[in-house]
Amino acid sequence: MEPEPREKKIAWQSQTADGQVLLSMPWEIFVLCVAVLSIVNLVLAILLRDPDLNQVIVVIDFILVAIFAIDLLRRLRVADDNRAYLIHGYGWLDVISIFPALRIARILRIVKVTRILQRMGGAEAAVKAFFVNKATGGLLMVFFIAIMVLEFGSLLVLWAEEAAPGATITSAQDAVWYVIVTMSTVGYGDTYPVTQLGRLFGALIIVVGVGVFGTLTGFLANAFLSSSSEPDESARSTAEEKPASS
Repeated sequence: MEPEPREKKIAWQSQTADGQVLLSMPWEIFVLCVAVLSIVNLVLAILLRDPDLNQVIVVIDFILVAIFAIDLLRRLRVADDNRAYLIHGYGWLDVISIFPALRIARILRIVKVTRILQRMGGAEAAVKAFFVNKATGGLLMVFFIAIMVLEFGSLLVLWAEEAAPGATITSAQDAVWYVIVTMSTVGYGDTYPVTQLGRLFGALIIVVGVGVFGTLTGFLANAFLSSSSEPDESARSTAEEKPASS
């Protein structure tokens, strides 16, 4: 008798015998990408000498911390034994990774998630499972790309603009605000690039960021429409079953 595939031995949204909590393949990959980005930001914070550029990284890190906090709360909710999760399931890594001063510990989170994915069948199985649920996987992927555009778009625009004569983007707050306004197609016009390089970066943000933001809102709208149509479908199926029963 052939052994069952490893990914079928352990169910998602459950706690394993060794205390680990598994949520879903798209979420685990998303958390892995967020953890990798946080380590990249740690390296950038060391390499960049400009305090304003470092401030952009601090702003983005608040978003990453919020994601780690949501991840921790979800795992505590799914876990049957929180103590086993925190101790034997390496949940203590999820706790300390929330604190910005202990960002280096997120390297261990990368190792932890990588082992979970390997336990569920490896990289190939992870990629296949990620795209099985296109709604969840696509939404998380687009959200992560939006974070990337927000961070690196802000860094590039601020780097090109902050020292230019007559610049309106001279701080991390200005750069992040400009990228958010541009991605959302609001376009207040209170901040804008004045250098050629800054305008080039701004054009890239418009092309990539607006598309990402539009896709993100489309996924969210589809999710709300799908959830709101479920009661109507259940009521319709109930009404169709009544004549058959009589």
